Amino acid sequence: MSQVPSSRREFLKRSAVAAGAVATLHSGLAPRVHAAGSDLIKIALIGCGGRGTGAANDCLNAAKILNQPMKLIAVADAFEDRTRGSLGHLQKAWPEQVDVPPERVFAGLDAYQKALECGADMVVMGSPPGFRPEQYAAAIKAGKHVFMEKPCCTDAPGYRQLVEANKMADEKGLKVVVGLQRHHQAGYMQGIQEIHEGKLGDVELLRVYWNGSGGGARDLGPRPLDDPKEMEFQIRNWGCFLWLYGDNIVEQHVHNIDIGNWVMCKDGDVQKAHPVEANGMGGRGNRGNYGDIFDHHFVEFTYADGTKMYSQSRHQPGTWDAVSEFVHGSKGSRGVATGGGPNLESGNPYVQEHVDLIKAITSGDKLNEGWFGAISSMTAVMGRMATYSGLVVKWDDAIAKGPQESPERIAWDAAPRHVPGPDGFYPFPIPGQYKP
Repeated sequence: MSQVPSSRREFLKRSAVAAGAVATLHSGLAPRVHAAGSDLIKIALIGCGGRGTGAANDCLNAAKILNQPMKLIAVADAFEDRTRGSLGHLQKAWPEQVDVPPERVFAGLDAYQKALECGADMVVMGSPPGFRPEQYAAAIKAGKHVFMEKPCCTDAPGYRQLVEANKMADEKGLKVVVGLQRHHQAGYMQGIQEIHEGKLGDVELLRVYWNGSGGGARDLGPRPLDDPKEMEFQIRNWGCFLWLYGDNIVEQHVHNIDIGNWVMCKDGDVQKAHPVEANGMGGRGNRGNYGDIFDHHFVEFTYADGTKMYSQSRHQPGTWDAVSEFVHGSKGSRGVATGGGPNLESGNPYVQEHVDLIKAITSGDKLNEGWFGAISSMTAVMGRMATYSGLVVKWDDAIAKGPQESPERIAWDAAPRHVPGPDGFYPFPIPGQYKP
């Protein structure tokens, strides 16, 4: 297992490529990714919503910073209108870098498979999180480098699929970056290094927050029973549904939970830098039909050495806003990020993560953040299992026995697991009744 560098200079040098590189388990030369001796990197966009389009824009911006030839050659989404909207935006912003003829614009639930067959070297994934494990696994099997947004899974079966795909990515020497952009933000890189060097002494307690008074799921209003387009409705409104969104503790709070895991990754072994159990509480205070998810969570995570991490995530109007992470140590306490850090090519961490990915692709340096993505996503899933059930949930049990939240069959004519009841509202978990 790779170890965290002992010197600050070495740490910052490697972290500028990506902090997640410490997770790589297998060495080996990366395959040549450019076509027929060309320096051009061809990319495909899978998931053409706002975040996917933004990630593709960041990727092309990173290539410009590095003076790296790059072209977007295909776009794919479940919905044709989203492919058209995204493509139009990107063509206007990058007229010389977008080369997507009509035959490489794909729509439908199998669109991602078609995009993977277009000869791209790398894929940018921005689909709803519930689709991510399957799409990531397919991309790695096809030999593609990957940027995928967080979270990387919404349930335990998805996590297990990620683990197998990460192993394959290591074996193939493929480069993977996850949209946990704090790993590419100078202040966090510096702050984590100082904590690992012992500036705060022994870590005794972590506090992490994603509390918002706005945003989150929207009120869907009463829904008709037996709507033949229920699957389409849920995918269109994925931020309201557990199997696609994971709840806000998974989709958003994963950023802060990931920082806690990064702090606890003291020896470079990412696969051990996770809590071993969680207990918590949560529920719904918002009135209305917000799908089948909660709007607030509190979790007490416990790591193997007994260190606690207190976690809050919430979306409720008129409440305290906080998106932050704090460490309490035997020598002092502070926020994780500092005001300093290494000089990076980009001052924007959303762009820098693509800079680091492109550099790894062109240099052949090891880089697989899929491990951080999988571990931190599953940590959040375990926390949600605890808040939904009101029980103490163990890591090993969560991985082995956690329920599948996605439908058995994903097709336009298939029924999701949760559909509206007689009152037009979706059922949601009740602590004491939900079984994790």
